[in-house]
Amino acid sequence: MPIYEYACMECEDHFEELVRSSDQVVTCPSCGAAKVLKQLSSFAVHGSGSKPSGVTSFGGGGGGGCCGGSCGCGH
Repeated sequence: MPIYEYACMECEDHFEELVRSSDQVVTCPSCGAAKVLKQLSSFAVHGSGSKPSGVTSFGGGGGGGCCGGSCGCGH
Protein backbone atom coordinates (compact mmCIF):
# COMPACT_ATOMS: atom_id res chain seq x y z
CA MET A 1 0.00 0.00 0.00
CA PRO A 2 1.65 3.23 -1.14
CA ILE A 3 1.74 6.49 0.81
CA TYR A 4 0.99 9.53 -1.33
CA GLU A 5 1.51 13.23 -0.64
CA TYR A 6 -1.49 15.52 -1.18
CA ALA A 7 -2.26 19.25 -1.17
CA CYS A 8 -5.75 20.41 -0.16
CA MET A 9 -7.17 22.88 -2.64
CA GLU A 10 -9.51 24.35 -0.01
CA CYS A 11 -7.33 25.06 3.07
CA GLU A 12 -3.89 24.58 1.39
CA ASP A 13 -2.82 21.97 3.96
CA HIS A 14 -0.27 19.37 2.86
CA PHE A 15 -0.52 15.81 4.15
CA GLU A 16 0.32 12.17 3.45
CA GLU A 17 -2.24 9.40 3.06
CA LEU A 18 -1.90 5.62 2.99
CA VAL A 19 -3.93 4.57 -0.07
CA ARG A 20 -5.33 1.07 0.18
CA SER A 21 -7.09 0.96 -3.21
CA SER A 22 -7.30 3.05 -6.37
CA ASP A 23 -10.97 3.92 -5.75
CA GLN A 24 -10.36 5.19 -2.18
CA VAL A 25 -11.65 8.74 -1.61
CA VAL A 26 -8.99 10.91 0.03
CA THR A 27 -10.12 13.84 2.17
CA CYS A 28 -8.12 16.55 3.91
CA PRO A 29 -7.60 15.74 7.60
CA SER A 30 -7.69 19.46 8.50
CA CYS A 31 -10.90 20.64 6.82
CA GLY A 32 -12.51 17.45 5.45
CA ALA A 33 -12.56 18.65 1.84
CA ALA A 34 -12.36 16.05 -0.91
CA LYS A 35 -10.80 18.53 -3.36
CA VAL A 36 -7.19 17.37 -2.99
CA LEU A 37 -4.35 17.06 -5.48
CA LYS A 38 -1.83 14.23 -5.45
CA GLN A 39 1.73 15.58 -5.39
CA LEU A 40 4.90 14.21 -6.92
CA SER A 41 7.16 12.89 -4.20
CA SER A 42 10.59 14.43 -3.75
CA PHE A 43 12.10 11.04 -4.58
CA ALA A 44 10.37 10.95 -7.96
CA VAL A 45 11.44 14.52 -8.73
CA HIS A 46 15.02 14.34 -7.44
CA GLY A 47 15.75 10.61 -7.64
CA SER A 48 17.37 10.66 -11.09
CA GLY A 49 19.59 13.72 -10.63
CA SER A 50 23.33 13.93 -10.08
CA LYS A 51 23.09 13.95 -6.28
CA PRO A 52 24.01 10.85 -4.28
CA SER A 53 21.18 8.42 -3.64
CA GLY A 54 18.83 9.57 -0.89
CA VAL A 55 19.90 13.23 -0.99
CA THR A 56 17.15 15.73 -1.81
CA SER A 57 16.92 19.50 -1.85
CA PHE A 58 13.84 21.43 -0.78
CA GLY A 59 12.96 25.04 -1.37
CA GLY A 60 15.97 26.14 -3.42
CA GLY A 61 16.47 26.77 -7.09
CA GLY A 62 13.30 28.65 -7.97
CA GLY A 63 9.79 27.37 -8.16
CA GLY A 64 6.85 28.08 -5.92
CA GLY A 65 7.77 26.33 -2.70
CA CYS A 66 6.85 22.82 -1.71
CA CYS A 67 5.43 21.76 -5.06
CA GLY A 68 6.95 24.25 -7.46
CA GLY A 69 3.66 26.10 -7.79
CA SER A 70 2.17 23.52 -10.16
CA CYS A 71 -0.62 22.44 -7.82
CA GLY A 72 -2.13 25.91 -7.50
CA CYS A 73 -2.14 25.81 -3.70
CA GLY A 74 -0.24 29.10 -3.46
CA HIS A 75 2.84 27.81 -1.65
